[in-house]
Amino acid sequence: MKFLAITLIVHRPDPLTGIQKATHDRFREVLDNALLAEELGFDGFGVGERHERPFISSSPTVVLSHVAALTKRIRLFTAVTTLSLLDPVRAYEDYATLDHLSGGRLDLIIGKGNGAAQRDLFHVTPEDQWDRNAESYEVFRKIWRQDKVTADTRFRPPLTEAEVWPRPYQRPVRIWHGSATSKESVDLAARHGDPLFSANVTNPIEPYAELIRHYRERWEHYGHDPAKIAVGAGTAGICVAPTSQEALAAYRPVFESQLAFFEKAGLPIVFQTLEDFAERSSALIGSPQQVIDKVHRYHEQLGHTVVHLHADASGLTESQHRASLELFQSKVAPVLRREIPDPPFVWGPVLPAPPLTQESVHV
Repeated sequence: MKFLAITLIVHRPDPLTGIQKATHDRFREVLDNALLAEELGFDGFGVGERHERPFISSSPTVVLSHVAALTKRIRLFTAVTTLSLLDPVRAYEDYATLDHLSGGRLDLIIGKGNGAAQRDLFHVTPEDQWDRNAESYEVFRKIWRQDKVTADTRFRPPLTEAEVWPRPYQRPVRIWHGSATSKESVDLAARHGDPLFSANVTNPIEPYAELIRHYRERWEHYGHDPAKIAVGAGTAGICVAPTSQEALAAYRPVFESQLAFFEKAGLPIVFQTLEDFAERSSALIGSPQQVIDKVHRYHEQLGHTVVHLHADASGLTESQHRASLELFQSKVAPVLRREIPDPPFVWGPVLPAPPLTQESVHV
């Protein structure tokens, strides 16, 4: 199993202190968290893309380029690239450049994105967002694979034998499809034989498990080998401590603050108590053994081989958050790496096989 640390770069007051960091300091925190993730042995670091308050993750390519310059090993993920809002040609140029600068450490997770404000900002409607997402993906995919591209598009000017530079480093980049509830994203992923990343955050496991079952059915419908399926899944929070009592005590102020925020905003409340949240949500709150057991329970239903954790403290103190991640990597991750398989592909640059030489051909 592989582990990612991700951030959506939420920028609002600390849920406990009420203090909001300056924008510059919040970005510095993201970079520090990326360095910590590499130091602790995480397999990937992801940055979201949102174009509305309270997020400042509108330019993930810039952030990830800086992370690439500061790190050496860790793979870089988008979480997610909102292709429904973007020109696929411009998106390709940015990400191909980032892929070169990072030495082929880039994985993309794409999705249509959420939020009415960012749809309005880009003049995307609820009625056309899925068509935009699919079209942008098809064009983006072609550009990454073909030196000259022709595409009869609806949502941007058509392309005729178009050349887009730079040509890619990875051939092709690995693209995951992020999905929270939509069968459209699942079907698009299955059709192309691409991996799926389930949000797995807001609700109990059942709707996510149902969506992944649908993905597996569509995968086989399109004629792909079931052994090549790769599924990732998110988590709703993390607080690992030596005992369950310590973990719950540390996370309780965070949960109560989130609950108050949801109530004030009029958002639906799925988990009324911390104990219910720790038991039925995907949050990893408890002792190392409890966290191991929960990931296994989720794996039995999702079959996932990649999981993402919160890179941000999200209301815990910095020392609590670091201690939690350190305990996860020292006591939880080694067990899960042994007991749950990795994705069915090399965790590294996607490069073509070298051409056969006379010496390598056996006659």
